[in-house]
Amino acid sequence: MPSQLEGAMDALITVFYNYSGNDGDKYKLNKGELKQLLNSELTDFLTSQKDPMLVEKIMNDLDSNKDNEVDFNEFVVLVAALTVACNDFFQEQQMRKPSRYVNNNKNYCKSPAEV
Repeated sequence: MPSQLEGAMDALITVFYNYSGNDGDKYKLNKGELKQLLNSELTDFLTSQKDPMLVEKIMNDLDSNKDNEVDFNEFVVLVAALTVACNDFFQEQQMRKPSRYVNNNKNYCKSPAEV
């Protein structure tokens, strides 16, 4: 039975490849595929943002080699940045109101620009 972390790693890979290759290279996400992934998999995050150009900005930030596509390595950078931002927010909340219990509120992530 895989560990929790192994399951999370498998989920990242599965999610990426569920969206990549629908319109081209099966190892990369184009802008449309990235937008579909973000809308489907990060719904709470996107609806909490006010910037209509957010997907475009994310694409530009992630696309380190400027090929207008996001490969798995570039995608993992987004996931890591969002995870760090969520952890930072969680720690801030815990400092304000110490508790033995984990806050299960889903709306604690910041945008990548705030990371």
